[in-house]
Amino acid sequence: MRTISILGATGSIGTSTLDLIEREPDRFQVAALTAQRDVAGLAQAARRTSAKLAVIGDASLHGALRDALAGTGTAVAAGEAAIVEAAGQGADWTMAAIVGIAGLKSTMAALQCGGTVALANKESLVSAGALVTDAAKASGATLLPVDSEHNAVFQCFDHAAPGSIRKVTLTASGGPFRDWSIEAMRAATPAQAVKHPNWSMGAKISVDSATLMNKGLELIEAYHLFPLSPESFDAIIHPQSVVHALVDYIDGSVLAQLGSPDMRTPIAHCLAWPQRMATPCRPLDLAAIGRLDFMAPDTDRFPALAIARDVLTAGGARPAILNAANEVAVAAFLAGQIGFLDIALIVRKVLDRYDPLAPASIDDVFAIDAEARRSARAAMEIITA
Repeated sequence: MRTISILGATGSIGTSTLDLIEREPDRFQVAALTAQRDVAGLAQAARRTSAKLAVIGDASLHGALRDALAGTGTAVAAGEAAIVEAAGQGADWTMAAIVGIAGLKSTMAALQCGGTVALANKESLVSAGALVTDAAKASGATLLPVDSEHNAVFQCFDHAAPGSIRKVTLTASGGPFRDWSIEAMRAATPAQAVKHPNWSMGAKISVDSATLMNKGLELIEAYHLFPLSPESFDAIIHPQSVVHALVDYIDGSVLAQLGSPDMRTPIAHCLAWPQRMATPCRPLDLAAIGRLDFMAPDTDRFPALAIARDVLTAGGARPAILNAANEVAVAAFLAGQIGFLDIALIVRKVLDRYDPLAPASIDDVFAIDAEARRSARAAMEIITA
């Protein structure tokens, strides 16, 4: 029986992981579940799975979680440090699904234990890059990509012969505004931006998909996961979200991974790896789909992708700056403080103003992140003045 910890158990990735685990209770034992504020969701999941430990990130909710789990035998803790401690308990398999840079410390704690870490927190890898992959190498941990695109690459990539690979292409649906004009996007609302045409995701990643920043972040993430040059990674618009990635070999062969747009497929691949496990996902019916379309992304209407590509090439501290500025801008857009097109504008302004040395430690990453956030808020004040 494999022991499992889920960091971010009440989000979309966490609940999908729980769905798979609960279908095979004799195969998995839940060691720890964490959430930031969703006491009810966390307590219900802990009860259903007989989790040994439940941790709520907001320390003020410790009492509420304790009361909700009274008499269950599940230990209860609260606060950021408790989440990191839970991640470092040494579960056989850990789902790292805390959104944003907030998930970096717990991801690193899990990696340092040397088990298998399924990474759904792309922002950690974008911001900390080689620090994350070096931690996995140092402990002997296995790092498995959960994002559907990176998981697809992982399945098609010849890890024994990376020199035989010419190019990796990640697909993007294009988001809800794929065919919108710039003027229409200028008036786009948060409710419209989070309505992804194919996937069921959280608000932040849905907005990132709408700006195509998500694809830019994924290009940076792919660079750290697969040993190719920055120029070897590309993105293409594929509205049906059936082909998740393509790996182009030097002999002209192109391998692609296809599947219905359901995150339980890549999660199951990571959960059972190196074997396979059954899922309730809808089987892919290509005859019913009828057609698969592809087109180049329009970086004039979606400049975030071009910004991220430039950041990937530049390297250094710029990926951490990009991620921090984007998190601030997306949060402001969701709060109704800025317009949709202001997101990329703010990110670009921060990158133009702030260019420190590359981070040499996790502390450096957080210092760069903090300064980039301050710069993003200052840029936002100018835009909204």
